Amino acid sequence: MSGATVVRLSGQGERLNFFAGQNREAMRAAWRTAWRRRLDQLPLEPLHAQMVDLIDMHPEYHRQMTEVKPTAAESHSSDPGSTDAFLHLGLHMALREQLATDRPPGTRDVYRRLCKAAGEAHGAEHHMIEVLAQTLWEAQRAGRMPDEQLYLDALRML
Repeated sequence: MSGATVVRLSGQGERLNFFAGQNREAMRAAWRTAWRRRLDQLPLEPLHAQMVDLIDMHPEYHRQMTEVKPTAAESHSSDPGSTDAFLHLGLHMALREQLATDRPPGTRDVYRRLCKAAGEAHGAEHHMIEVLAQTLWEAQRAGRMPDEQLYLDALRML
């Protein structure tokens, strides 16, 4: 995949593919560029605005987004629960695409229920991206596509 964030759910084709063809460093540079444009109060393209919204919600990543050179802490980990800022933000972006398209069907209902229970959206997203990360990690480890129904079942158990 050469660093592109692509989420495919079995039988459904590509659901999210941003920065297709870019390597990991180029994708990380795009996140940093979006953040730099925000700090410089420059106009944002729609994708950059989405990225900035996610970065804004994660002050723990602000310093990392302003660093010119990647740090050793940015080494990619495919382990569930990873604290890689770019992986975490990418999972948020993937989830938001799923919510926008209600793919898999029922994802939006789970999100609404979790938002109501938590009283806010960001915490609901975090619960859901934990399931998304686990689902993707397990599929990658098994060398198969993620199973949409298993993913939805796990979301419904939240």
